[in-house]
Order: sequence, then C-alpha cells, then structure tokens
Amino acid sequence: MSESTNPVARIETSMGDIVLELDAVNAPITVANFIDYANAGFYEGTIFHRVIDGFMIQGGGLTADMRDKDNKKAPIKNEADNGLKNSLGTVAMARTGVVDSATSQFFINVGDNTFLNHTAPTPQGFGYAVFGKVTDGIATVDAIRQVKTGNKGMHQDVPAESVSILKVTIES
Repeated sequence: MSESTNPVARIETSMGDIVLELDAVNAPITVANFIDYANAGFYEGTIFHRVIDGFMIQGGGLTADMRDKDNKKAPIKNEADNGLKNSLGTVAMARTGVVDSATSQFFINVGDNTFLNHTAPTPQGFGYAVFGKVTDGIATVDAIRQVKTGNKGMHQDVPAESVSILKVTIES
C-alpha cells in the first residue's frame, strides 16, 4: 500500500472506473482546480470526446451532444514546468494554443508523449501540465483507447458510442 498523502480521484465511466493519484506537491494549482471541478459535480454528464489510440484519451468538458459544458471556471496557470512527464498512464490538462488556457478538460496519456513535455518557457515549448497518474483501472483506459472513433460535426477522433464520465469523486 502506498504511503502517499496525495489526493486520490475515482473517475466513474460508462466503461469502468479509473483511479488517479493526484500530485499535489508538484502540481498544486492544477490538482486544486481538478478537485474543485470534481467536488462541484462538473464532470457528471461529460464524455471522453477525443480518443486516439497510442496517444491519449481526452474528456471533462463536452457533453454527449458535443457541446461545451457551461459554468467553467477561469483558466489556470500552466504548471508543465513541474518536472512531471507525459508518459504512459499519466494525466495532464488539455489546453488551447495559449499556454495558460486549461480549464476543466484533461487527458490520460496512453503512450509516452515526450513531445508534450515542457522544454522551454515559450508558447511552443511550454508543454502540457501533468498532475497525476493512473493507479488502478488501466484496463478501463485500455478499453477506452481502443473504441471505434470518427468525426462528429467539426470534431475528430470522437468515439462512435459515447464514453460517459458518470462521476468524479475525490476519495482522499
């Protein structure tokens, strides 16, 4: 059993549960943001809307009809320079091309994505902030990464059948 005092989050999905250990030491702003969204029930009714096998599964912001979920908080500071790497089984914040634009969306790396790591304090090199890792439920992650995908409106790599996020609970 781990001696960690890091918070633990359980993501209940339509395909099974995923348990994350959140790294509050190296990514305190990002972890607090994720916990705030979870505790507010924001993730209920969202989906994994972007799935690319060998790369990542992304969710936490869109509903099954591919609409942005309302009531997002202000974007947070990007903590990608925290030393954590986008490796298999880690969870990171999704963002736009703007460095400090992450809100609710997150992704789980299903491969070692070194090109997403922080390399420089520039818009091109800043990277994507890792804030935790999968500690249980990797079989669920594997099942999600293998779903059939296609286009839905202007969105690509969308699961043909929705993969719902039923609830995110902070367990400790």
